[in-house]
Amino acid sequence: MIPGEFTYHRPASVAEAIALLVDHGDEARPLAGGHSLIPMMKLRMAAPEHLIDLSGVADLKGVSQEGDVITIGAMTTQAEVIGSALLTDKLPILRETALLIADPQIRYVGTLGGNVANGDPGNDMPALMQCLSASYVLAGPDGTREVSSRDFYEAAYFTALAPEEILTAVKIPVPAPGHGYAYEKLKRKVGDYATAAAAVMLTMSGGKVSSCAIALTNVGDTPLFAEEAASILEGSTLDRETVKKAVAAAEAITMPASDGRGPAEYRTKMAGVMLERALKRAAERAQG
Repeated sequence: MIPGEFTYHRPASVAEAIALLVDHGDEARPLAGGHSLIPMMKLRMAAPEHLIDLSGVADLKGVSQEGDVITIGAMTTQAEVIGSALLTDKLPILRETALLIADPQIRYVGTLGGNVANGDPGNDMPALMQCLSASYVLAGPDGTREVSSRDFYEAAYFTALAPEEILTAVKIPVPAPGHGYAYEKLKRKVGDYATAAAAVMLTMSGGKVSSCAIALTNVGDTPLFAEEAASILEGSTLDRETVKKAVAAAEAITMPASDGRGPAEYRTKMAGVMLERALKRAAERAQG
């Protein structure tokens, strides 16, 4: 199918893009990489009368570090995330995760901002952002505000982003040196959404877990920050019994749908398996 008719806009600044959203209200949608919105338009599940292409806004691109925070512009593509020397050095889990998204053709166009902003529970980056304690910079007619990624997702395709706002950047605290990390994803084929996936960040001291964060992908209406599971692991040596308890706590918060990726019970168990694998790999990478 082909999309319905729409008016195309290509603003050159964030202020111009916001003004267009204000002018056209519910009839307008911002366009990032387009891999979520365009298919929905082709299926007539979305029919914006005004499409606001953000690709001409230079201020929405780039990766930088200021102090202990790395800022990534919302229109930075997944390919640019993969190719960034700064991110490879400071946040290698970002590169690892981006390489599991779709295929190279899509990663050259698909953006980090688009992946985290639209509230699709199948997207990989939202859970990772929760694991990294990232925050999102939202710009609107009343100025800018920051929202924690852990508070941003409300339901499938519903987020804290107001209709007249644009997500302009992602801010991520620089992890401690020597941290362990892993993103484990089970999928049916290359390029597919996850059947279940788990992100883990941890630090070790004296052979014990000194800090841990865990988040799960595509096993609920939103990404799931597994706070209790991480808390169980802190202070442990990642012994078998403690890992088993943490996995059970993580599985308990999942609410996957039964679909072509498998029945709900299977997907819940696969979330647990992905978490076990991610914990093992993160621990192997951690220093201390």
